[in-house]
Amino acid sequence: MKKTVVLALSALFFLAGPSVFAQGKYGADSAECVKYLSYYKEYYKQRSYDDALPNWRKAYKICPPTANQTMLIDGTTLIRRLISKNAKNPVYRAALIDSLMVLHDQRIENYPRYAATALNNKGLDMANYIKDDSKRLYEGYNDIIARNKEQTKAQLFLFDLNAAIDLYQKGVVGAEEVIGIYQTNVSYLEAAPAPTEAAKEQNTKIKTDLESLFISSKVASCEDLVKLFTPRYEAAPEDLALVTNIVKMLSITEGCTDNDLYLKAVTSMYKLEPSHNSAYFLFKLNSSRGNVEEALKYMEEAIAAPESDEKQDAEYNYELATFCYKNGRTAKAYACAKLASEVPEQAGKAYFLMGQIWGSTTCGGDEIQRRSPYWVAIDFLNKAKAADPSLTEEANRMIGAYARYFPNTADAFMYNIMDGQSYSVNCGGMSAVTTVRTQK
Repeated sequence: MKKTVVLALSALFFLAGPSVFAQGKYGADSAECVKYLSYYKEYYKQRSYDDALPNWRKAYKICPPTANQTMLIDGTTLIRRLISKNAKNPVYRAALIDSLMVLHDQRIENYPRYAATALNNKGLDMANYIKDDSKRLYEGYNDIIARNKEQTKAQLFLFDLNAAIDLYQKGVVGAEEVIGIYQTNVSYLEAAPAPTEAAKEQNTKIKTDLESLFISSKVASCEDLVKLFTPRYEAAPEDLALVTNIVKMLSITEGCTDNDLYLKAVTSMYKLEPSHNSAYFLFKLNSSRGNVEEALKYMEEAIAAPESDEKQDAEYNYELATFCYKNGRTAKAYACAKLASEVPEQAGKAYFLMGQIWGSTTCGGDEIQRRSPYWVAIDFLNKAKAADPSLTEEANRMIGAYARYFPNTADAFMYNIMDGQSYSVNCGGMSAVTTVRTQK
């Protein structure tokens, strides 16, 4: 045990930092500083990390942090290797983790131009190496996020919320504090730069993960949120930021859109700033209350709003198609699903819905006309499988069910049609061109 403590203290000693009395870029002993910087770097370049380490330690002890930023960056790599090697030595490992944090802090302090990167790296190392200490993680992530704001690495927002929830469950922090963390992190994430499509997709995914984590944690019930936000709303009903936040929070909480606060907040939001968002929330409100015409009106307004892009409009169209289908507006449902299918991200489920719409459509006329919608339904179900393979199993099940309603060959012959022939279907305000298929 004594040996372990000595090793831990040794690790901290080597990372205690250069003398504050050092002078100049390379410190009081500049020749020695430059020498050991050169020594460790040669080994480091050759990936001979074990040989680089003692020389790096000597350089770190002699040189001030301002001597070389790379010395601090390389040091984090060397210390991470030591942490891995000493996984079974908890005391020494803990000292090494503390030393790793010191290196990040020195880079943050001495190289402000790269502080955002260093803060993010520190956060990732905290996530990787600090376990079973939610308080330390929570405080560390909060500090990083407060400094980096929208420049924070997206994953850290999620780690921060997870630590906050853990502390809430242990009774250390209250629900209102966790709600505040969730709201702050989402707002920074929404403002975060996304220079590439991949970065944009990652931010969207993490935002969804934040929402899912918050909901599943059950930190705040609908009753809690209404109790928390009602006096705030009553004090400032014209505060757009407040009412928007209330609407968002109640919308993501299960069963929390059928209350007076939500109604008032959505109405205020729409009044203060008519937009696709506020129109959409009014659609949600009216659809939940069975106000079909009002719901249709607001969703169509959301789709028509100039600030919503093609992808957003496709999501709205699919949701509207589903709503119309459930409420017996099949022609409208089909038209909206068709528009949604024009955007690849929505195509699979939009085609699937179009298949369901045609499969449930009852047409008048002769035997062939009554059965023809099933051909169209299967056309769209096949398209759904091609666009989204995850729908294959369910689509095949429905295809099998619909195929049982094909006319038999003899009946088709009586109407002068045969397999493979093109056939136009017009029914219930919808039209499509399909291919004749019969039961053999």
